[in-house]
Amino acid sequence: MSACGVILYVLLIAYVMTNLEKSFGPRPGLLGPFLFLLMFVLSAAIVGSLIFGKPTLMYLGGKKKEAIITFIYTLVWLATIVVTILAFVVRR
Repeated sequence: MSACGVILYVLLIAYVMTNLEKSFGPRPGLLGPFLFLLMFVLSAAIVGSLIFGKPTLMYLGGKKKEAIITFIYTLVWLATIVVTILAFVVRR
């Protein structure tokens, strides 16, 4: 489930970044790189919490084996979704 959340979040951010310049025009000087890096840091925090949040709580709650399995399943599902999307993109 976390992998789906990551994919949806990345799609949202990609959509915003694609259409941001169309809506507001290019940002001159320091503002453009500043906003990009700020969004990058925020995205890293959000995606990190989506991937590591539940496994960390499980691990701290004493369910160490389940936490590791949940983390590995999340990574496997995320990789599966990425490979599937890439397969469709390359086919075109």
